[in-house]
Amino acid sequence: MKRIGIIGVGEIGRAIVDGLYYRGDDAPEVFLSPRGARTAAELSEHYEGVRVCPDNQAVVDRSEIVIIAVRRPDRHEALAGLVVADDKIVINVMAGVGGDDLRRTLATDAPLVRAIPLPAIRERRSVTVTYPSHPVADSLFEHLGGALPVADEAAFDVFSALTGTLTTHYSYLAALTSWAVGHGIASDDAESYVRSLFQGVGRALNDETRTLQQLAANHETPKGNNERIRTTWFTRANSEALAQALDDLLAGLRGQRGSVRR
Repeated sequence: MKRIGIIGVGEIGRAIVDGLYYRGDDAPEVFLSPRGARTAAELSEHYEGVRVCPDNQAVVDRSEIVIIAVRRPDRHEALAGLVVADDKIVINVMAGVGGDDLRRTLATDAPLVRAIPLPAIRERRSVTVTYPSHPVADSLFEHLGGALPVADEAAFDVFSALTGTLTTHYSYLAALTSWAVGHGIASDDAESYVRSLFQGVGRALNDETRTLQQLAANHETPKGNNERIRTTWFTRANSEALAQALDDLLAGLRGQRGSVRR
């Protein structure tokens, strides 16, 4: 494994470091930017091979793979003036920032790879979408739970839009908990049960011999409780509204990329 630098040590940056050191495996040297100073300091204290650099240029200079994980609005300030040699490999995990945009910002001919790592990468349990496919980047994410290279940036945008549903799922679980509390269940008991219920759903997803539609059918009996909620709440109109929200998000992602090119 090569020397890895991370510019922008937020939730995803932390998850990548945790994943690299998961279960005490041999891990590469990791160089962190001073952005997200508290998190960077905690990681350097916890893992022997992690070091905090004085500035972002030092991160680039000491690394063979440079992961850029700053927030989209902060990218110009964070990356201004960086010199990135052509022999580096740059992995862009910034949502909504296309390859052309980043290449202009960095003014480099180094290979640029977009990626969508998720927080579960810290336990090597998350597949990471990448574009374009690059053997070093794909190998890194295979090590961290799996890589899913896609054919073009349009496909990458579709997967990026899908990630926008994560907090909606958590809010759905919180709404179920609140409903139970409203009917007299203690808050701790309601949340404990909802968590347990959907952790079981998560484990069922490991069975890749059944499609998602088959899993739904196998957990449902005709005219049973699950069928009743599915058909009375998750109606065609509800499904179409979800599809429209995703279409709007996808258009926004592609519009961001297109507006940079004009």
